[in-house]
Amino acid sequence: MNKKYTMSNIWHSSRFHEVVRFGIVGVIATLIQYGIYYLFNAIIGCGATTSLTIGYVISFIFNFFLSNYFTFKTRPTVKKGVGFMASHGINYLLQIVFLNLYMYIGVPETWAPIPMFVTVVPVNFILVRFVLKSSKL
Repeated sequence: MNKKYTMSNIWHSSRFHEVVRFGIVGVIATLIQYGIYYLFNAIIGCGATTSLTIGYVISFIFNFFLSNYFTFKTRPTVKKGVGFMASHGINYLLQIVFLNLYMYIGVPETWAPIPMFVTVVPVNFILVRFVLKSSKL
């Protein structure tokens, strides 16, 4: 059956609302991560990678619970936690690679996380959605 894609159909689709909720949680988690990164990097004087790691761990905990309860309307389980951790392990590695790449090409340490987030967030959505919506976890 050929379903027409109208603004009304898109607006009322559950996938659209997931993407919006993912965006809300992602923005809050990103602000937490960047705030902690900035605090540790610019104010306390830790290196960029250490600061990013500290911010990542703290925002990860927030992100796990809100992604389950709010974004994807699922219940957190140990298996989902392990899968979430694995998907975020990939995301963390991508963040480290792109953070250092952007600094290497001349983006200042303070601002390098901004293009890094833009680069890795779409990959993160796909990985997290797969893990949390999987019926096998």
